[in-house]
Amino acid sequence: MTQLILQIEGMTCASCVGHVERALGAVEGVDSVSVNLAAETATVQYAAPAAVDTLALVARTAGYPPREVRMRLQVQGMTCASCVGRVEAALKTAPGVLEAQVNLASEQAEVVGLAGVMASADLLEAIAVAGYGASRVDGDVPVAPASQRKAAEARHLGRLTLLAAVLTAPVFLVEMGGHIYPPLHHWVAREVGLGNSLLFQFLLTTVVLLGPGLRFHQKGWPMLMRGTPDMNSLVALGTSAAWGYSVVATFAPGVLPAGTAHVYYEAAAVIVVLVLLGRWLEARAKGRTGAAIEGLVALRPDTARVERGGDVVDVAVEKIALGDLIHLRPGERIAVDGVVARGRSWVDETMVTGEPVPVEKAIGDSVVGGTVNGVGALVFRATAVGGDTVLARIITLVEQAQGAKLPIQAAVDRVTLWFVPGVLVAAALSVLLWLIFGPDPALSHALVAGVSVLVIACPCAMGLATPTSIMVGTGRGAEMGVLFRKGDALQALEGVDLVALDKTGTLTAGRPELVAFEPCKGFTRAEVLPLVAAVEAASEHPIARAIEAAAEGLDVPPAGTVRAMPGFGVQGKVAGRMVLVGAARFLERKGIELGTWRARADDMAAQGQTPLFAAIDGTLAALICVADPVKDTTPAAIKALHDMGLRVAMLTGDAAGTAKAIAGQLGIDLVEAELLPEGKLAALERLRGQGRVAFVGDGINDAPALAAADVGLAIGTGTDVAIEAADVVLIGGDLTGVVNAIGLSRLTMRNIRQNLGWAFGYNILLIPVAAGVFYPVSGILLSPVLAAGAMAVSSVLVVTNALRLRRVQPMMEMRE
Repeated sequence: MTQLILQIEGMTCASCVGHVERALGAVEGVDSVSVNLAAETATVQYAAPAAVDTLALVARTAGYPPREVRMRLQVQGMTCASCVGRVEAALKTAPGVLEAQVNLASEQAEVVGLAGVMASADLLEAIAVAGYGASRVDGDVPVAPASQRKAAEARHLGRLTLLAAVLTAPVFLVEMGGHIYPPLHHWVAREVGLGNSLLFQFLLTTVVLLGPGLRFHQKGWPMLMRGTPDMNSLVALGTSAAWGYSVVATFAPGVLPAGTAHVYYEAAAVIVVLVLLGRWLEARAKGRTGAAIEGLVALRPDTARVERGGDVVDVAVEKIALGDLIHLRPGERIAVDGVVARGRSWVDETMVTGEPVPVEKAIGDSVVGGTVNGVGALVFRATAVGGDTVLARIITLVEQAQGAKLPIQAAVDRVTLWFVPGVLVAAALSVLLWLIFGPDPALSHALVAGVSVLVIACPCAMGLATPTSIMVGTGRGAEMGVLFRKGDALQALEGVDLVALDKTGTLTAGRPELVAFEPCKGFTRAEVLPLVAAVEAASEHPIARAIEAAAEGLDVPPAGTVRAMPGFGVQGKVAGRMVLVGAARFLERKGIELGTWRARADDMAAQGQTPLFAAIDGTLAALICVADPVKDTTPAAIKALHDMGLRVAMLTGDAAGTAKAIAGQLGIDLVEAELLPEGKLAALERLRGQGRVAFVGDGINDAPALAAADVGLAIGTGTDVAIEAADVVLIGGDLTGVVNAIGLSRLTMRNIRQNLGWAFGYNILLIPVAAGVFYPVSGILLSPVLAAGAMAVSSVLVVTNALRLRRVQPMMEMRE
């Protein structure tokens, strides 16, 4: 399967989402489609025979064209028409390319492709493979950041709204003002004439509908003709009905029943004004939903000082290659990931670690793009560029989470699939019932009720309810150091009942220290410690680092064949002697008698220390104890989890005594000790009997548990394997991120339910009101103008409510 993310234009409501999903999903080879209204993207998983150009064509045919970019390249080495054909063919094989035209005379290629898919690097590579040289003339032309596109769209909608309001004001003043203040009506009749007044209203309203309001008709009528009506169809149909009835009443009143020749020009015009106003406010609000992504992108500098040909020159970040030497001045932001080659400085890595304290960097240390250099000067070698940098991967994680569709959205989609057709049926039924049962003038009442039902319905609010909250919530999460790798984790995390924690590196610092080394009879520390350190040198376990550190300065011989047994220990040949190091169960499994040393180990375990045994040539040689200090923030984080109504469990391979001692100190509810890596999976299954389980870990041996848990959270300082297996990545190195992630999940899901409650409640309550259900009681029929105003406010309220998540504060600070 291949994943394609299309940036879709023209979607305005939940019905549009359904139309795009059905159109793309019908293409042979497409496995799944997920459309996000707030992000304006469609994520497609597909295989052959589906292809990028086919999917783009299908979306365009459905009335929702993918956003495109144009790129111009300077091509070197072309000599004839055959070269032109080869270059064009090569370009068309690059991902996302829709069209490619090459001009031999100017030696330039004009390429049109899908925004976010077509990249200049792929085009240059395709031309190089074809045997020609190329360079960019104008770079990756438009894809402006989403906030800029939304700002431009908001400005355009603002101008349309203002123009429509200016044109509508006289119509509204003449028609409604005459009802509110009768002397105005008499003055117009006397000075202007009722016929001239109607002609004046007709002209202005027609300009409004065919000018600022044309966008609704251009989109709405074709969709209606295809049998896939959307929000634009409702507005187009409602305003056309009001305008058309008014035209008949103006120019051929005799064809209407007596007493029904009323005009509704002001309703048609004001509907356009209010819907445009709502779209303008909505565009302004939606532009702020992606602020987190923009903030992350802004962390990357545009240029860097790179060694080229013996000189240090300014180079665009996109042109930095692996292995380039980059010079960094004090205070500058680091452009790409790399390793320090020269110099010494302190770097602010808050973006990556959540730690506010700068980290010292010297030769051989790694630096991360987007972080800030301190007072020293550095020269570093690029080790990751482009999409491979840590910052780029973080941005990708956030974008994927923001484009995700939660399980709760599935129910919404089932409703919105039939919502607009249902509104059309409701409007038609309202007209029919009024014509049959309504009092005189029944035709006028029927028109008002039908138009009101059409324009009060708001599928926009239903479509925006979930994705806007997801975008803002996951974006705020990124700012707080919580990255949702999988969008559905946002919903799943809210429902967890129990949080299971790995001990080493999660509850504790992951930097054990040797606190006791007691040789057995016939052995000495000087004899045993170097042998133990020799076999531990091949291990990646944190305890091995503690033993190595204790042996620093001693003559440690090289180890021969070393074999690690996860969950047990390590064994190897050192200086011709067989050395075993590990837990009690490891040595007992090897037939080595522990005797009274087992009780001594249990005593140390009761103090929270981790006991290990060493054996040489089949004889017990020493008891080794290490202690891994609990992180400063761990006690407060566990208390916060309890305050949130969650139970906490600890899963560890440590001895039961050690585990229970640490659990007692921290107030942990459940302990699963002496677990092998595969034993963690069985422990998770046992814990599942008490509810939904979130597992937090950081090591390679945690990866299976992270993948198997209902929700897996990886500490960001952990291994890449653990991070890849997790649903949520916590940038900081402590448990405060877990508290923040669960708190943010709960707030975001509550926000989504508020939005859905409003969107559905609004439509369920007000569509019957617009149809006139209260007319028999009150004698009042809702004006189409008020209906349009209510619809405009509805979608704006949903987006505004979602934006409140931007102000969510961390439940706990990453470091105090």
